[in-house]
Amino acid sequence: MMLDKITNQPVIETDRFDLRPLRKSDLGLIDMYCSDPRVAKNTRSIPHPLPPGATEAMIVRSMEDERTEDVWAIDGTKQGACEVMGLIMLDHMDRNQSEIRYWVAPAFWNTGVASQAVTALIEANPQDSATMFAEVFQDNPASARVLTNCGFEYLGDAETFSVARNSKVQTWTYSRKLD
Repeated sequence: MMLDKITNQPVIETDRFDLRPLRKSDLGLIDMYCSDPRVAKNTRSIPHPLPPGATEAMIVRSMEDERTEDVWAIDGTKQGACEVMGLIMLDHMDRNQSEIRYWVAPAFWNTGVASQAVTALIEANPQDSATMFAEVFQDNPASARVLTNCGFEYLGDAETFSVARNSKVQTWTYSRKLD
């Protein structure tokens, strides 16, 4: 019997779902969602089409002790929902800062899942960050609303490369002071 490695990452509970570290059994759902072009094209790093082994490699990286980002599954099983409704990530940055990134499966869009997950992560502040940053593509105003609803303030425009789009994409950058 093979057991998942326990990572040094907290479980963050909400009334609707838990944010929990990834486990190998999440592979199928994450693979299915990341293969959806609507999900991939709203991220910097998810390729489309999704190559074999990409999701498994991401899960393995998320379980390493010496990782640069913490990744949580948005797990709705406590309310009878899906085991993985999306992912939320927190990248370690210097100067006591971090960057929050997230995606939610299309079946859960416009249900408040993203806003509640971002709020839970801010309140838990597991990396004890003084400031959190986030960026969203300018053609994704729903994600921008999530950030502003969670207290993030607009910093400015920028651009980043999207692997799925194979091009640079205009972004809005946001920050939130936590102390």
